[in-house]
Amino acid sequence: MKVLVATEKPFSKIAVDGIKAVTDAAGYELVLLEKYTEKKQFLDAVADVDALIIRSDKVDAEVLDAAKNLKIVVRAGAGYDNIDLAAATAHNVVAMNTPGQNANSVAELVFGLLVYGVRNFFNGTSGTELLGKKLGILAFGNVGRNVARVAKGFGMEVVAYDAFCPAEAIEAAGVKAAKNQEELFETCDIVSLHIPATPETKQSINYDLVGKLKKGGILVNTARKEVIDEAGLIKLMEERTDLKYLTDIKPDADAEFAEKFAGRYFATPKKMGAQTAEANVNAGIAAANQIVGFLRDGITKFQVNK
Repeated sequence: MKVLVATEKPFSKIAVDGIKAVTDAAGYELVLLEKYTEKKQFLDAVADVDALIIRSDKVDAEVLDAAKNLKIVVRAGAGYDNIDLAAATAHNVVAMNTPGQNANSVAELVFGLLVYGVRNFFNGTSGTELLGKKLGILAFGNVGRNVARVAKGFGMEVVAYDAFCPAEAIEAAGVKAAKNQEELFETCDIVSLHIPATPETKQSINYDLVGKLKKGGILVNTARKEVIDEAGLIKLMEERTDLKYLTDIKPDADAEFAEKFAGRYFATPKKMGAQTAEANVNAGIAAANQIVGFLRDGITKFQVNK
């Protein structure tokens, strides 16, 4: 069996060594395609591989057409909107993600952004504290649960809503469950987004919903760019000069946000959620283990297509 790691943004050496240890132990051949600059390089590399590990790299129908022997592709990370799931299914390719491996990394980033935001980007003026503030978490998966854990350490009151997680499960984690996302925004000082980009969620964080935030409210997005209705958020922030938006995904309208909302808007230069040494290693090795589990034993626990 041949396993390709195709990463425009490479894994760390420690992660690659860990992946190789897993594939070597299984008797598989490991091939690396790192920092490639043209799609053709990717298409050529997948031609004869049985399994594929990616990060933010796009696996579309063209890639799947080129990968004649491909049986499984694993996205090392939680989000998997860079894989064409329908095309994968049509090509009889199992698609997986590695949920939870980046969760703590993303959660800590949320609070890095928040401390920076409430202290007015360290500009020397008097800011506010997180202690006693009410934090709303939209989606209570692995990342949301870690955000709740860290928030409690700051002495924050934590509320969560997840359309797919029962209120009882949220309450069992020591977090108050909101009835719906409207209530979450209405009752919280800060809302942190952890929803995937799906047809239902794209542009769902809009003028009306964010407008329900309390005075001085903060919206944090470490999820996906596509869930934000950028035009609606710009209009709202023009009308409400008390709101802040903090994100690790640059909006399409980044220049407009930066120009209009200096002191109330911050975006990292690139997506930073999984950019820790620990998350890099955890996700890469998890992907390798899932490939071995599938190819050897047919385990499909983290399959995301049908």
